Amino acid sequence: MADASNFICTFNPARIVFGVGKRATIAEELEALGVSRALVLSTQFQKQDAEALAAELGEKAVGVFPDAAMHTPVHVTETAMTIYNDLGADGVIALGGGSTIGLGKAIAYRNDCPQLVIATTYAGSEVTPILGQTENGVKTTVRAASILPETVIYDPELTLGLPVGMSVTSGLNAMAHAVEGVYAQDRNPVATMMAVDGVRALRDALPQIVADPKDAAARSEALYGAWLCGTVLGSVGMALHHKLCHTLGGSFDLPHAETHSIMLPHTAAFNASAAAEAMQPLADLFGGDIGKGLWEFAKGLGAPMALKDLGLKETDLDKAADLAVKNPYWNPRPVERDAIRALLGRAWEGAAPE
Repeated sequence: MADASNFICTFNPARIVFGVGKRATIAEELEALGVSRALVLSTQFQKQDAEALAAELGEKAVGVFPDAAMHTPVHVTETAMTIYNDLGADGVIALGGGSTIGLGKAIAYRNDCPQLVIATTYAGSEVTPILGQTENGVKTTVRAASILPETVIYDPELTLGLPVGMSVTSGLNAMAHAVEGVYAQDRNPVATMMAVDGVRALRDALPQIVADPKDAAARSEALYGAWLCGTVLGSVGMALHHKLCHTLGGSFDLPHAETHSIMLPHTAAFNASAAAEAMQPLADLFGGDIGKGLWEFAKGLGAPMALKDLGLKETDLDKAADLAVKNPYWNPRPVERDAIRALLGRAWEGAAPE
């Protein structure tokens, strides 16, 4: 556990509007932000929902940009910026998950516009001042106050239609933020409490969602857990897991949430001995063995288990290992190339973590 007698704790200022039916407060929340000409952002998958929202908002929405993409490519952001300026927008609404939220953050990073997020997955990035963006096959991260969305609406009703597979992978992605948070170099007892309860909530909710995707109580619990895990991500530093996922996503274009869900058991197992005391509350949630427990949990949910199934070639593993140990993030266990290559090999094959 983090030392409860000696720590620095910084949490990010954001307005959280949580509850069934809170979607109805969007216009009110825009007014509170001083936004009267919002550009609605989405992926192509949620384009119709975004267009319906813009129509519902009337003159408060100036248009829809439906081309948000994984890993926030800089060229997509530049196109969105042009449209934002041409339409005379004065704020953005990000409707969706990590890709859309990332685009909204990228726009705000460049022009400091107000952001309203309507979260429809369990990404968690909506409550962080961190932006990961990709250019020329390299994903980099930046942290700035302007990146943090001002207001986030969590309405569980909007997640009822989230496909089960996406629910599982985005939930495991959220868990990854919390797992790394408990052994972060700058961890603190408040973030640790949030991390443990966030993982607990998702552990309880995800199997229920798999069994019944329309279970409103489970959807609410999962969204609550994702909020806690995302808050941890925005409050303390991340380590090896996020470095590996940024490498695999930015350099090999692997899907974000699926990559996180596959890598989590392996990175947790890798750090388990070096951070045993810090990780014990999480290990207890999964039968005492954090790596094996997370792997069996993910497998039981029907999550993707092997990087090869995402399109990564075995011949890419050496390059991935080389990139992952270049400019490494702080990690409780030394990051050595051969050990990382072995870890990636098991994750590629879909084998259980060591």
